[in-house]
Formats: sequence, structure tokens, C-alpha cells
Amino acid sequence: MATEQELSDFLKSVEKRAFKRSLFHVRDEEAALDIVQDSMLKLAQHYGDKPVAELPMLFQRILSNSTLDWFRRQKTQNAVFTRMSDLEASAGEDAEFDWLETYAQSNPDGETASSAQDLTERAQILQSIEKEIQELPPRQREAFLMRYWEEMDVAETAAAMGCSEGSVKTHCFRAIQTLSKALKAKGIEL
Repeated sequence: MATEQELSDFLKSVEKRAFKRSLFHVRDEEAALDIVQDSMLKLAQHYGDKPVAELPMLFQRILSNSTLDWFRRQKTQNAVFTRMSDLEASAGEDAEFDWLETYAQSNPDGETASSAQDLTERAQILQSIEKEIQELPPRQREAFLMRYWEEMDVAETAAAMGCSEGSVKTHCFRAIQTLSKALKAKGIEL
């Protein structure tokens, strides 16, 4: 059984990554914060007595379900209300998020970038990658982020997404193919 300190340490270790993952899904910082906070509260309230080894999988599943719940609420709300000002505001928010900030500040061999041009080029590449990830279908994006951002294995991802391991592999393969094709079209080779 997890102690309060172990639960607290676990939540501290996942909060930033969970926020970034949620932000990729919902594209709204406030909503992403709410989703992560709700997920953390649900984990603490309902599963705080589980062994520490089970917490990562439980949290990923809760986070996925909370994100789906948010989309369902948005769909219902948008069916009743359409606010043009919200649509205009959401278009500008995507450009401000910096994906893999630390990668943007250093070269692959660990040395700092030598010029402003290098930093600008790297930032543009990362913006392109981020944009293409956001364009992926939701299930492909979820599988891709869990496998390559969260570094979960296929079985863990399948359990968190509530699907088979074969589905996870298919979603990841399609996401990689789509990203590769889109980035090559922009002249970006990774």
C-alpha cells in the first residue's frame, strides 16, 4: 500500500508530463490543468491505498478517462452554445506552447546552440512537429504520446487506453507514418 509520501512523490513526478499530454489533447491550458488536477484527486481519493507499482497505470487510465469526459462535456456544451469569441481565442493559443523546451535549447550532442539562427531553426522544427502531432486523430495521438512521450510499453498503453495491444501498435504505426510523411513534405528529416 502506498504511503502518503509515496503518493505525493508519484504525483509530483507525473504532473508536468500529464499537463503537457493533456494540453496536446485539449489545446486549452486551463482545461488541461483542470483535467490533471481532477485526475490526481481521483487517484488520491479512490486508489491511494493501492501499491505504488500500480499507481502509474491507474493514473494514466484516469487521465485518459478525464480527458474523454472533458471532450464529451465540450461536445454537449457546443451543441447548445456556440461562442465565436472562444473560437477566435483558441486559434492563437496553440502557437505559444513550446514542445520539448529543453531540446530546443541544445544540440543533439549536448552542446549549446551556437547562434540565434540555430535556435530559431530548432524552434521552427519543434513547432512543426507539435502542429503535426496536434493534427493526428485523437486515438493515434493518445497512443503516440503514451508510447513515445510517456515512454510506456505496449501493454501499459493498451491497458491505459482500454484497447488491445494490436490496436496500440496500429495507432502508433499510423501516427508515425502520418508524422513522417507530413514532416518530409515540409523538408524536415529526423
